Amino acid sequence: MDFEKDMMQKAKSLQKKLVLAEGTEPRTIKAARIIADNQLASSVTLVGKESEILVRAEKEGVTLQGITIVDPLSSPLIEKYAREYYELRKHKGMTQDQAKTDILHFLRWGAMMVHLGDADAMVAGAESATADVLRAGLAVIGTVPGSKTASSCFVMQTTDTSWGAGGALIFSDCAVVPDPTPEQLAEIALAAAQSCREFLGVDPVVALLSFSTKGSGGDHPDILKVRSALELVKAKEPSLRIDGELQADAALVPSVTDKKAPGSIVRGMVNTLVFPDLGAGNIGYKLVQRLGKAEAFGPFLQGFAKPISDLSRGASVDDIVVTAAVTLARAK
Repeated sequence: MDFEKDMMQKAKSLQKKLVLAEGTEPRTIKAARIIADNQLASSVTLVGKESEILVRAEKEGVTLQGITIVDPLSSPLIEKYAREYYELRKHKGMTQDQAKTDILHFLRWGAMMVHLGDADAMVAGAESATADVLRAGLAVIGTVPGSKTASSCFVMQTTDTSWGAGGALIFSDCAVVPDPTPEQLAEIALAAAQSCREFLGVDPVVALLSFSTKGSGGDHPDILKVRSALELVKAKEPSLRIDGELQADAALVPSVTDKKAPGSIVRGMVNTLVFPDLGAGNIGYKLVQRLGKAEAFGPFLQGFAKPISDLSRGASVDDIVVTAAVTLARAK
């Protein structure tokens, strides 16, 4: 499996509309040119003060032909966007005057474009904290129906094609929720399963990881959390192939599964690993990346009603292009 190539091809075939909310950021401007030139989207929009975007683009030697610039301050859509933002947030005490001010923020504006269908996907984070991208997404786009949890996943591409789907696996959550409740862990598992469908193109087979396998660690609260999450997932999506609590080797190695969890429905087929907390997830993906020499793509946000992605503030231009392709590939 070539994850980058697959996502690029899918984005190009879907021809969805992309908004890059940090339109004045130099790497983002360069990425917009590449995305447009490679026809990864039907339209590319940069959000920000138009004069500043034009100056930055000229400084970077980037032409903006075929790329749309939206300046919230001068947009004819400001009343419509402010009104919608007020309706979304009035239960939180939002006033109409405050909505007119708040919607001018580039992250909220980009999220509103996605919410109202003026864009199909948003990418930001090159100069914004993850928490700010998440807040904008949650306030405007919200989570998928029936879920309250936004989380993340990595696509881990290993060199051994016997693992997961041709060597690729989903690791979740490795970047967002520090210590999920059983309910949050269940929603993370369901979101990771959907990410597996979208990214790997296969039916998910999910393992809820723990330091215990089927009671071997007793009834520690961290184990009980995983067991509770498993029951919640089964109740919400009975057809999903999932098992837990499982140690990593019991999840991945059939001979170990037979000893520690005989009869497990995920034996030898796991392609989606769900970690019990952020510490385990973050450590786990970095160990596989560094010691196992796997490629780590992400983190990609999951659980949102419509596709948005967060970038590392150290992201390269190529990182932004790939993340945009992945996000566009998720747009329905």
